[in-house]
Amino acid sequence: MIDRLEMLEAALDILPEGVAVADVEGHVSFWSSAAEAITGYPRAMLIGRPVGDALDTVVVGGARQWSAHAGAHAHPSLSTHIPLRHRLGHVIPAIVRVRVLRNGLGERIGNLIVFHPALSLDALPHGASTEDAGVEENVTNLQERLQREFEDFTQGAPPFGVLWLNIDQAQSLRRTHGPQACDAMFERVERALAGGLRASDELGRWGDNEFLIVSHERTSEMLAAHAQTLAGLARTSDFRWWGDRISISVSIGAAQADQSETLAQLLERAQIAMLSSLHAGGNHITSASGRLSCLPS
Repeated sequence: MIDRLEMLEAALDILPEGVAVADVEGHVSFWSSAAEAITGYPRAMLIGRPVGDALDTVVVGGARQWSAHAGAHAHPSLSTHIPLRHRLGHVIPAIVRVRVLRNGLGERIGNLIVFHPALSLDALPHGASTEDAGVEENVTNLQERLQREFEDFTQGAPPFGVLWLNIDQAQSLRRTHGPQACDAMFERVERALAGGLRASDELGRWGDNEFLIVSHERTSEMLAAHAQTLAGLARTSDFRWWGDRISISVSIGAAQADQSETLAQLLERAQIAMLSSLHAGGNHITSASGRLSCLPS
């Protein structure tokens, strides 16, 4: 008769993600076939070793990178980007999630570590950006949120979409009034948009002239309607600079995530839709639902 533990290990071993299990004493007790393929390290080299030693071998920077994630209180949805060192020497950016394992009494009996290679963050399309550190930090944070959202979506989480917003007046304002005026306008628009966001939405800079919003509307129609609301809020935000009143409008591209595409393809659709709105004269919303169609704003 097949042992239940043997069946469980066989089930974990066919997953495409790398899977590692650490027992309550902090030793590696399981290392899946996918983990071997991703890192190049065979299970015979890691099984039975202390987690810290194993991670010093596999993780660039060593076990300290994991100290905040592999503890007894790891959050079930916590994921992070970790650079893994392949046995042949090259580095693999990976998305890693740690979950606490508990028995029927709620007692901790170990940790489950699941990881897979991450799409290079630099490969994701985003707006043109200067050396503004604040913009770059926003882009990085949003990229990481998008990676987590897309990973969850492919594993059965509720639908989500993205809204790519271009501030129509940003480029001319930067040219005529300078970067400080443009930054002030972005702060005003960001406050206005925040008033229309859902609790689960996330808004951030996506380039010098752009914002990106991660939204959990369930359909492309609902996402487009949400974009209409946000476009109205942006238009009503009153912005003045040294006595000059500057009207504000936005060009928005809306794209709902689809199981048949990659994250980069989702963002490409949103970007193309935004550019379609921009080329229509601005102050437009375009929904990327199969074919592009401009919505009245």
